[in-house]
Order: sequence, then structure tokens, then C-alpha cells
Amino acid sequence: MSSQKHAALLYTASRLGLFVVCFAVVWGLAYLRVIPLGIGDSNIIWLLLLAIVISAPLSFVLLRKQRDAMSQQIVAKVDRQKERLAANRSQEDGV
Repeated sequence: MSSQKHAALLYTASRLGLFVVCFAVVWGLAYLRVIPLGIGDSNIIWLLLLAIVISAPLSFVLLRKQRDAMSQQIVAKVDRQKERLAANRSQEDGV
């Protein structure tokens, strides 16, 4: 149940970790000259963009369970807020 409680934090940390791993791999490939380094001073931006493009589909596939758990957590919070709002409205109507 604790993983359900912190699902959004777990998903965000996993997504960030996957990006960092992709960036490290891209950085290594660039300095081994397997992929181009970029043009002039654009090296870091090129590597960041490439890591984002690679990590996005990987996170879609690899982090499906965490994303579903986060979605369930958000839906539960929204439902609780709707119930509180409805309860507050009914109390105001009664006064």
C-alpha cells in the first residue's frame, strides 16, 4: 500500500532515472564518436534532446505499471475532493 501512496513520486523518480541513464549512454556514444557531437557549442543541447527522444518511448513501455498506479492515485484524490465539495455544498444548502 505504501507504493500506492507514493505512486506519483515513484513514477517521477523512475522517469528521471531513465532519462539520466539515456543521457549517460548518449554522452558515452558521442565521445566514442559513434554518434555526432553536434555543431559548435550545441553539443550539450543535442545530447539532451537526443536523450529525451530516446527516454520518452522507453518510459512509455517500461514504466507502464508505475504510470497506472499514479493514475489510480490521482483519480482517487480527485474523487475525494469531489465528495468533499459535494458535502460542503449540501451543508451550505441546509443552512
